[in-house]
Amino acid sequence: MRATLMYRAGDVRIEDVPDSVIKQPTDALVRVTASCICGSDLHPYGAMKPEDGPARMGHEFIGIVEDTGPEVATVKKGDLVVAPFAISDNTCAFCREGLHTSCTHPQANFWDGEPEEGCQAEAVRVPLADGTLVKLPVAPDSALIPSLLTLSDVFGTGYHAALTGGVTERTRVTVIGDGAVGLMAVLSAKRLGAEQIILMGRHQARTDLGRAFGATDVVSARGEEGIAQVRELTGGHGTHVVLEAVGHMPAYDQAVGIVRPGGVISRVGVPQYEEAPIGFGSLFRHNLRLAGGPAPVRAYIEELMPDILNGTIEPGKVFDVTTDLDGVPAGYQDMADRKSLKVLIKP
Repeated sequence: MRATLMYRAGDVRIEDVPDSVIKQPTDALVRVTASCICGSDLHPYGAMKPEDGPARMGHEFIGIVEDTGPEVATVKKGDLVVAPFAISDNTCAFCREGLHTSCTHPQANFWDGEPEEGCQAEAVRVPLADGTLVKLPVAPDSALIPSLLTLSDVFGTGYHAALTGGVTERTRVTVIGDGAVGLMAVLSAKRLGAEQIILMGRHQARTDLGRAFGATDVVSARGEEGIAQVRELTGGHGTHVVLEAVGHMPAYDQAVGIVRPGGVISRVGVPQYEEAPIGFGSLFRHNLRLAGGPAPVRAYIEELMPDILNGTIEPGKVFDVTTDLDGVPAGYQDMADRKSLKVLIKP
């Protein structure tokens, strides 16, 4: 079968690899019908060392079950399914608490940690299929597929940011980052009733979509100028919640400068740093809190799906390009160059 491999920074190739096959009785084999490139894939695309490659790529997908192991009970051949970016059993103590990204099962993992699997491919072996896969009540060619695919990562991640940040109808919110996750954070904050949503982004096509998703204000400036503009929009105080969807240190510094005393910084951009200001002058003095983390999107799929099915929301608008596998390398480059927001892949 054909699959996407990253060899080093800037070097993505489509190659023939051994077919994915059932290995464990709890596995399912899924033919991928829709996948995509994630903003977090751009971190290795910009920095991967040759010794770390080649790596199979992709952690978001919808597909049709082709085969199952003998212990799989909740999905069967022919089912259309969506998979979160984290593999989990959905039964351990942490899963029952809604923290599937900390599942204790020995096979629990992130897709990026499965060296022989990746979802930017024609097929994928799914460990712990009963816990990981969720059946979809639509046909594979449904117009809702792009929006349902966002349940695999970006919509659930934006929702996790807003939820752990404590967004309610009484909060003012700033979203840092106009990528797909940032825009999903805007949509999620709107869904939770936020009265003011400030989107910090520099690309008008994206910020226009952000306004359509619910942003009340847009600030294109960064750094101290951007902080000053947000504070001006909020009576000098900043916002109760800052949803940081970038992952780089300047975005974190910006969040610290924007958040209101007693507020929350909720981070879902994968941090590209280990050390950050958290001491007296940065967080402690004004009772600021840090939240966020890798989103347990499996916990949110059933909650978020109905609004997609009934047309209340259309998160699939974040996909602005569609390609087959041959177009994936160019898709990475276009997303890195900010020519594309998010690339949908139809293998």
